[in-house]
Amino acid sequence: MTTALIFAGGTGQRMNARTKPKQFLELHGKPVIIYTLEHFEIHPEVDNIIVVCLESWILELRHLLKRHAIEKVSQIIPGGDGGDKSIYNGLKALHNKCAPDDVVLIHDGVRPLINAELISLNIAKVKERGVSITIEAATESVIRLDDDDLITEVPPRAMMYTAKAPQSFKYGLVLDLYQRAEKDGVRSIDSAHLCSIYNIKMHTVNSTPNNIKITKPIDYYIFRALFEAMENEQILGI
Repeated sequence: MTTALIFAGGTGQRMNARTKPKQFLELHGKPVIIYTLEHFEIHPEVDNIIVVCLESWILELRHLLKRHAIEKVSQIIPGGDGGDKSIYNGLKALHNKCAPDDVVLIHDGVRPLINAELISLNIAKVKERGVSITIEAATESVIRLDDDDLITEVPPRAMMYTAKAPQSFKYGLVLDLYQRAEKDGVRSIDSAHLCSIYNIKMHTVNSTPNNIKITKPIDYYIFRALFEAMENEQILGI
């Protein structure tokens, strides 16, 4: 079985969105989280979806799933204190549903411009290697600073990449990883970071273009522009 674990527990503090969390902001009457979920809903290799959501917005999400005919979501789980705790909540909820070799794709609810190709690449890589981290080549120089804000290293750009999502795993491996982190009191930025902490070998797939994460107000406007450009391309053939 292949499950998409979508975490949408953020409060959107950097969005300055006082009325709605960022994942519930709308474009053309449809929330960002629904745009994201639709990719997994229609993908033939995805059997199940679980969403980790702000507890106060779970009822609203249930209404949205019904309104937009999202039928693969089997569970909505309350989020935790941070993205890593939210992911762990979702993984624990899958304990009686997933076998150790099942595939789990961990994806941001506010990363709505993925596509079927990227989902398929992740699934295939996990089946082959056990771990699949979506990456994108850095387009600007990456620097390392010391405690005095002095640059200590500028690695060759050709060797530098950014981690994107999905970040995908065999269920037994990723559950064990988060269980170890919980026991050790280790916090992480994302699953790739946690793999690095525990020296887990990470295999990669290259991200498809425009796989942005909506974090700041400008990201929403970039999403809108990209989405409308892609729609025009389909309609007008441009």
